[in-house]
Amino acid sequence: MARLLAIAFVWLGCAIAWVILGSTLVARTNDVSNSLDSGVHALWGPPGNQLPPTASYTAVQVTQETVTTRNAAGVASSQTVEKQVNVERSLLLDASDIAVSFDLEHRKKGLLWFPTYGVHFQARYVVLNQTAEPHVGTLRFPLKGDAGGGAASNGGVSFDGFSVTDDAGKPLPHEIHDGVATWTTELAPGARHAFHVEYRSRGTSRWTYAMTANNTEIKNFRLRMETSFPNVDFPVGTTSPSRHSVENGRWKGDWEFTSLIAGAPIGIEMPTLLNPGPLASKVTFFAPLSLLFFFFVVAILSFVKKREMHPMHYLLLGCAFFAFHLLFAYMVDHVAIATSFGIASVVSVFLVVSYARLFVGWRFALLEMGISQIVYLVLFSLTFFWEGYTGLAIAIGATLTLFLVMQITGRFDFSTKSRKRETPRMPEGLDATAGPA
Repeated sequence: MARLLAIAFVWLGCAIAWVILGSTLVARTNDVSNSLDSGVHALWGPPGNQLPPTASYTAVQVTQETVTTRNAAGVASSQTVEKQVNVERSLLLDASDIAVSFDLEHRKKGLLWFPTYGVHFQARYVVLNQTAEPHVGTLRFPLKGDAGGGAASNGGVSFDGFSVTDDAGKPLPHEIHDGVATWTTELAPGARHAFHVEYRSRGTSRWTYAMTANNTEIKNFRLRMETSFPNVDFPVGTTSPSRHSVENGRWKGDWEFTSLIAGAPIGIEMPTLLNPGPLASKVTFFAPLSLLFFFFVVAILSFVKKREMHPMHYLLLGCAFFAFHLLFAYMVDHVAIATSFGIASVVSVFLVVSYARLFVGWRFALLEMGISQIVYLVLFSLTFFWEGYTGLAIAIGATLTLFLVMQITGRFDFSTKSRKRETPRMPEGLDATAGPA
């Protein structure tokens, strides 16, 4: 019992060490994430969000107003006067035909990978004067920055090669002020004004397109999207595509609506790589469970096969386990995650086997202890690379471990003192009961 308590104390000490290491990893990851988010956004831009264009005209509206006056005698009199005020009214966005493509590039900063992308935006819009009178329409296309040369930029967002043209490819004179491109055009009654917008930009993590700035009707809308990657996810609250497919490793989606009243945007979430920081912290926090399985199996096997192991042996074996997580946690800053994992695994297994062979022999160290460490440390930690399957792997591993131990110890007679040393045999011709001559 004293030995079991000593082993339990060793396990508890190792668990505390892992909690400290895991907390350090979480703190490092959070600090780096907070500082790097702004840095990455400054270099590649924040998540993109494109708003649709708007069109309006100024109409003169006649209103009547009652004016009360008083004469010199103080007698009040009222009269109705007409006033003319300018009112801005919306023109109908009658068609939208948009093509957008993405090129993904993951960039590593510290313990985190960031999904950055380049986006090529091309669109043809049609504005309709639905009134019976001619108007001078004012058209606005929202951007995220101010113009400078051939690009618009602000706060890390850049719009390269921004242009506004007509159907013939002729540039439409426009001004950019407060992040909005603005131009005017004369519209006869029932006339349509078509224009093309094109630019290249960059962003991080996701991109969205608001089909409408408010819950108004969308007419003749189509957006075609193509990505340089096959796996696409959509942010919560966005509209799913009408159809989509994967061709030659590129995802293609199509949103098409003849008439739709909607407020939900179109959106795409960039695929992310496995982040070393969060992965290393998860593996570290679950390490006590891994060591518990290992101690349990090794204790049973050493008992059955009569290999003497002192609690100090368990302490140093626990330190060899801890070396895996310590190396892995600090190597992922500088080395690829798979390489870091492989090096840490080899070093830890070597420490255990080379140490255990000194007191249990090479065979037991290689087969029983080495294989147990590979199963409960290396393979157990490897399950964290497949998010969502770790819990199932632990459950299956625990069940198989129980089955294995039951099969090994099923015929073992625990009622006898299996570790009792045999009484030394006396040389022939001597009487063990005889006294000294």
